This record gives sequence, structure tokens and C-alpha cells, in this order.
Amino acid sequence: MAGQLFFVVGPSGAGKDTLLAGAVAQDSSLVWAQRCITRPALAGGEPFAEMTEPQFQAALAAGDFALHWAAHGLHYGVSHAALAPLQQGKAVLLNGSRGAILMARAAFPDMRVILVTAPIDVLAKRLSARGRETQSDIAARLERAGFELPKGVFASEVINDSTPEIGVARLLQAIKG
Repeated sequence: MAGQLFFVVGPSGAGKDTLLAGAVAQDSSLVWAQRCITRPALAGGEPFAEMTEPQFQAALAAGDFALHWAAHGLHYGVSHAALAPLQQGKAVLLNGSRGAILMARAAFPDMRVILVTAPIDVLAKRLSARGRETQSDIAARLERAGFELPKGVFASEVINDSTPEIGVARLLQAIKG
């Protein structure tokens, strides 16, 4: 029996990584799919596999990725191995990209989309605190924060405007719901 893919999207600073980490810590039946990213590991954030641009392009050419996309000047890929728990009937959480929803839906028609959001002032504070982006990068990310999902895509919404514990509880409720 195939498992369920949860494609988690939302603006930068909404707290997707924090909520995903909390959800898998609380529910051992959930699997967090690791992404390959063309970003230095020292940049922080979720646990990911660091790749150089040439390494990423070679993996892409070799067909190593089940899903891949570009955003914010970086490339993101999800290997077939990272999604293998789906074949074991597991629920897999993936920090995705709204720009990749339709491609992901084509590959995984039964996936569920979860939109994690937060008020703009909360996003701004979180982006500044993580220290990965310049002020102009933060401004650009905040400008993109208000977006609509592709036509015909339904998402459960998780508003992450409180403590991490409350946000994780809301995410788990959306997963179970």
C-alpha cells in the first residue's frame, strides 16, 4: 500500500522547517524527506544534502531526482530514495515550493498540499533572525509572501503565528485531518 505525500509550502519565514521537525519528533510514523540543495550546509535551516551546482546538474542528468525545482537562486531536488518510504505505506512530509506544486501533483497525484502561513510582521522578524538573507533578499521574500495556489489546488492551511508547540499541533491536525 502506498503512503501519503504531504507537500508543505508557504512563504519564507513561515516556520515550515520548525514545524516539520516538531511533527516528526512527536509522531514517529512520519518521515521528513531530505532535500538536496545548492546551498552551503553552513547556511543552516533544515537537515539537507549540500550540493554544488555541477553536482546537482549531474544528479539531475542521471535521473536521481523524483522532484526538482529552482527558487531564490538555488536548486532543490528530492531523490527517489528520499521518497521510498511512500512505497512502505509511510506518510512523508516534504518542504516543497509553491512553484513546484503542479509538477509534484503530476508525479504524485494523491499528494496533499499543506500551506503554512504567518502574518507579514512575523515573517519579517523570523527572516531577519535567521541571518541567511540580505535586507533586499528579505524584502523580496516578503513581497512574494502573499500568493495564491495554482487554480484547482486545495490546501489545508496552518497558521503559524504562535509558539512552535502550537504550530506543530496545528500541522499534526492538518496531517491527520
